[in-house]
Amino acid sequence: MWSCPPQPDEAPPPPLASVPVPWKNVGSCKGHRESPGSLVEASAGEEAQGQEEPAAAPLDVSRLRSSSMEIREKGSEFLKEELHKAQKELKLKDEECERLGRVRDQLQQELEELTASLFEEAHKMVREANMKQAASEKQLKEARGKIDMLQAEVTALKTLVITSTPASPNRELHPQLLSPTKAGPRKGHSRHKSTSSTLCPVMCPAAGHTLTPDKEGKEVDTTLFAEFQAWRASPTLDKACPFLERVYREDVGPCLDFTMQELSALVRAAVEDNTLTIEPVASQRLPTGKAAEADCGSANTCALSGLARICRHRIRLGDSESHYYISPSSRARITAVCNFFTYIRYIQQGLVRQDAEPMFWEIMRLRKEMSLAKLGFFPLEA
Repeated sequence: MWSCPPQPDEAPPPPLASVPVPWKNVGSCKGHRESPGSLVEASAGEEAQGQEEPAAAPLDVSRLRSSSMEIREKGSEFLKEELHKAQKELKLKDEECERLGRVRDQLQQELEELTASLFEEAHKMVREANMKQAASEKQLKEARGKIDMLQAEVTALKTLVITSTPASPNRELHPQLLSPTKAGPRKGHSRHKSTSSTLCPVMCPAAGHTLTPDKEGKEVDTTLFAEFQAWRASPTLDKACPFLERVYREDVGPCLDFTMQELSALVRAAVEDNTLTIEPVASQRLPTGKAAEADCGSANTCALSGLARICRHRIRLGDSESHYYISPSSRARITAVCNFFTYIRYIQQGLVRQDAEPMFWEIMRLRKEMSLAKLGFFPLEA
């Protein structure tokens, strides 16, 4: 580009940086004539500048388009990622809903089963309760009948005890105390009562002689009587008290000590519980069928002693259907112990209304029967 030389009168132009002037400005050469080449160059520069300005506009649009495309791509990628996340969460929620649905169905099934079982159990309990109520009512009816019967028996026993004492027995209630001409023939086992003044003859089957009651004396043992009075003050069936402990040791234990120890223990327990039954055996009776299965042993062998004896009685322990044949000697020993327990139960229940001494002598008589039975003495049956 052409420029005119500086004039001497003019000051030097300011730096280009401090005075921004377009390159086509020729203000310093206003007074000079421009050449045609410079004019052509200037016109060409203006045309080039005019062309550059329209070209910059499409460049900016393309940049905007490219940036918008990038934004769209990034937005679409972001949206795709969010959609993928939402789909995953939705899938997890669907799986959770399915699991909860299965749990709900299972709980409903269990609830239905539980309800059905509860109703079934309730009906079963009601049915059992009705059956128990019917059984209880039946037992109550039977118990009332037994109570009435026992009350009648107690009334009769009270009458017997009150009107008959060892000191003065009632001979009408005890026919065995009557003379042979008045009493008439008797069968079965007879019990001999001891009295303070007169005693019935005691027959010894082995020796065949009789002890006359007039020659037999009595004297109260102070130790035994003191133990009896202590027991009578508070009657009990506890074997730990001194009175019963002595009777068990000296009389009950030896009297029920048979050869067959196991059966002896069962018999002793049944006697103490008052659950032993003695039944007579008919001479013509032969065990057959189910009766033979219930009978234990033979009618010719005593189940307690193991000796070959004719057994006219048999025992049954509690509610058992088994029977055991016993000899007359074993029967005498068992009945002697049973008589003793029966009397002390009467005292415990308040059925015996006597003074201490008559009660004591009655117990001593029962102990004497146990001792004689243990030694082998027993009454002969007619």
